[in-house]
Amino acid sequence: MSSTQKSTVPGLVLNNSVTIPQLGYGVFQVPPAETQKAVEDALEAGYRHIDTAAAYRNESGVGAAIKASGIAREELFITTKLRNGEQGTAAEAFDNSRRELGLDVIDLYLIHWPVPSQGLFVDAWKALEKIYESGSARAIGVSNFLPEHLDTLLSGTDVVPAVNQIELHPTFQQAQLGEKCRSLGIAVEAYSPLGQGADLTAGPVTELAEKHGATPAQVVLAWHLASGNIVIPKSVHPERIRQNLAAASLQLSADEVAAISALESGARIGSDPAVAAHTQL
Repeated sequence: MSSTQKSTVPGLVLNNSVTIPQLGYGVFQVPPAETQKAVEDALEAGYRHIDTAAAYRNESGVGAAIKASGIAREELFITTKLRNGEQGTAAEAFDNSRRELGLDVIDLYLIHWPVPSQGLFVDAWKALEKIYESGSARAIGVSNFLPEHLDTLLSGTDVVPAVNQIELHPTFQQAQLGEKCRSLGIAVEAYSPLGQGADLTAGPVTELAEKHGATPAQVVLAWHLASGNIVIPKSVHPERIRQNLAAASLQLSADEVAAISALESGARIGSDPAVAAHTQL
């Protein structure tokens, strides 16, 4: 784990001056029993940004990997998220996540989904503001918030989210939402950044992979980085984990970025946040 490996990942400064590594490792759908090993592999490869959530039920595996790694806490950036069914008890949920992770301070804490049908996300955000003010979270943000959710949130609260983590990949870019976020000083973070694999066979992606001697995944991740997105690919295969991190060293030209951006088709893979009501209980 050389300093050279770590330095290849650019940092993005959030609206509160906290720096987040722009390329991280996500553990969505990593089985709890496999999480510690997967995160240990990621940390050994050089990742320093790990993204989990209470709803994934694998926070304890992330915590065990952090502890086993021996890496200094200040070198790591850890994100977790508030489960939808706990929006009314966010302070308690946050403390549960801290215990599962074995950490006193969470680097980034997100509201996982707005679930507008509950009518609780503004109250949950007010609880996150208190957590942030206490210093227990270095930054707070949201996930899956559409423009109308952001407008509602900002009209009744004080702290502008540092991040909005959304489904974002070449065939589903949510450009209007991204522009709104950036205009407000909210960083855009991409989940399902490879379209869950579906975007890797697109002609421009495979052509650029061949041209650069790279994998299709590396090309798409390099597109995200060039577009200013924070990105958190997931794999449990050590070789792919390393390959994904190496995308930070791949530079695409403006024309190459534009060729991938032209793949937009409006093809959402996940749930629509306007109506999604996952209880995550």
